[in-house]
Amino acid sequence: MEHSFERVNNILEALPYITKYSGKTVVIKYGGAAMAKADLKESFAKDIVLLKYVGIHPVIVHGGGPEINRLLDSLNIPTEFVHGHRVTNEETMDVVEMVLTGKVNKQIVSMINKEGGNAVGLSGKDGNLAVASKTKIEIDVEGKKSELVDVGLVGKIDKIDPTVILSLQEKGFIPVISPVAESASGESLNINADTFAGELAGALKAEKLILLTDTSGILIDGKLVTGLNRALVKDYIRKGDITGGMIPKVECCLSAIDQGVRRTHIIDGRVPHSILIEIFTDQGIGSLIE
Repeated sequence: MEHSFERVNNILEALPYITKYSGKTVVIKYGGAAMAKADLKESFAKDIVLLKYVGIHPVIVHGGGPEINRLLDSLNIPTEFVHGHRVTNEETMDVVEMVLTGKVNKQIVSMINKEGGNAVGLSGKDGNLAVASKTKIEIDVEGKKSELVDVGLVGKIDKIDPTVILSLQEKGFIPVISPVAESASGESLNINADTFAGELAGALKAEKLILLTDTSGILIDGKLVTGLNRALVKDYIRKGDITGGMIPKVECCLSAIDQGVRRTHIIDGRVPHSILIEIFTDQGIGSLIE
């Protein structure tokens, strides 16, 4: 009997959050361990379907780096990274697009549909969703000024037109998006999935942006921190407390907030049902930036 009361209390704890977020859009960047382990993939799919059934509109942007690496290795195409960005020539871009849009995207769609959802897969090219342009990566060179490095067909988002996403939401579909976009001249470009998710969340004026990672969140001196704002984040970066791959993630969160997203979260995708824990519990999980 006690166990039954605990279950009821869990449901009651979720009720105010269901009421608050019903009808709102939540953009989720899906990647890391959550995409690799069978039990985590299943719990992710169940979370997404549950969100939809309680009236929340999930929009998923996914990565797929390990799958890309596997196919590049099998084709004997060398892989090079500059500050976390894949150097992408035309041959590599063909593989990136084939894997992300043709394989990984459809696997995620099938996974969600298997759990009772109604997902539709697309890329940034579909419906003119995303227009991008080639970008160079700024790197610091010891003893010199920073310099810009050309990493090939890697892009930054210039414009998001969310019309196709809004149309799918209206009809009850769950959009699943691979981070491949097109330039104004029709060139295919590889976009960082975190950045794509942040820009899309801004264009949709989403209630939340959630980034699934392979860490418990933002760690300062080994301790998880949350309830952050722009000033705190910038101070942590300046002092070297936030470094490496976490910097583009927090900057993507700040950019989304600047565009009207109410709350952004960096959470641990290695925890089963981490999305539901973040949205529907008082405690939450991971790091909040608002």
